[in-house]
Amino acid sequence: MRILRGIAIIIAALLGGTAAQADSVVVTHWGSAFYGTPYAVAMEKGFFKQHGIDMTGITSGSGGGTSVRNTLAGDLPFGEVALSAAVLAIQHGEPLVLVCGGNNTVGDILWIAKKGSPLHSFEDLKGKRVGFTAPGSVSNMLLLMILQKHGWDRSAFQMVPAGDIGANLSAVLNGAIDTGMTGEPVWSENEAKLQPVFWAKDEVGSHITQNVCITTRDFAGSKDGAMKLRALLAARQEGVRYTYAHPDEAADITAKAYTGDAALYRKVFTHFVVMHYWEEGAFDYTGMNRMMEGLRILGQIKGDVDWSKIVDTSFLPPDLKPHM
Repeated sequence: MRILRGIAIIIAALLGGTAAQADSVVVTHWGSAFYGTPYAVAMEKGFFKQHGIDMTGITSGSGGGTSVRNTLAGDLPFGEVALSAAVLAIQHGEPLVLVCGGNNTVGDILWIAKKGSPLHSFEDLKGKRVGFTAPGSVSNMLLLMILQKHGWDRSAFQMVPAGDIGANLSAVLNGAIDTGMTGEPVWSENEAKLQPVFWAKDEVGSHITQNVCITTRDFAGSKDGAMKLRALLAARQEGVRYTYAHPDEAADITAKAYTGDAALYRKVFTHFVVMHYWEEGAFDYTGMNRMMEGLRILGQIKGDVDWSKIVDTSFLPPDLKPHM
């Protein structure tokens, strides 16, 4: 037994630790939004294992800075989080780097109210309690961008950081807020008791980057970290490709991971494939710059972000190298 144990240790050392240690990563709104589908698929189909990652599960985050903090606290400091929250964290001195692009459409995001509410448009929200997920989140930035579009200041209504997507739904249904942010599958699951107030895409367009993948500079600069990042991003890319090639199966896999309704997920995925909801990982600087409009409104940045200082493309699969 001692000999076998010694052989195992030697093998682990030769592998650089990539498969010797169980890992988990952070994906914002895991279990309540479909950002996590490529990871669920990659786990189920064995793509992580094929690339030497023993992925044990996904840690969620309620959006914004919460997901960033969860990433920093993890044994494997990798997370798919809101672009705005990542940039905010970097602005406040966190040693983070962006290593992968994520979702580049807000076509799935809307604000909802209880069925029968007098709220039917953004213009109806003056003086109301308007929910979003967390400070620095995608939903936070979208509200700020839409406020600016309408020429309203932030005192036009009360912005309430209500928590994750499920918490926004609960707050709407129990009357704690007048309208809250949601997306799929929560919208389709609860459509009978809700009504849309406005869709983000109708106010600011759909081509806006929601999420990016981040890690720490120390992890990215280490030999083991570099190996794991390349493996993670390769497996994630395969998960995206498999989702588009087999949307029904990917919906079933996600439903299993989320304990959701597979038939409903299949219906949603049909629309998401047309929307091109999932991206393989290339950085979309046009969409990223659009999201930065919210941070400019907050006063957190001035002018354009110099992406070359906070983006590292070296871990991306070769065909995903971005154009600056």
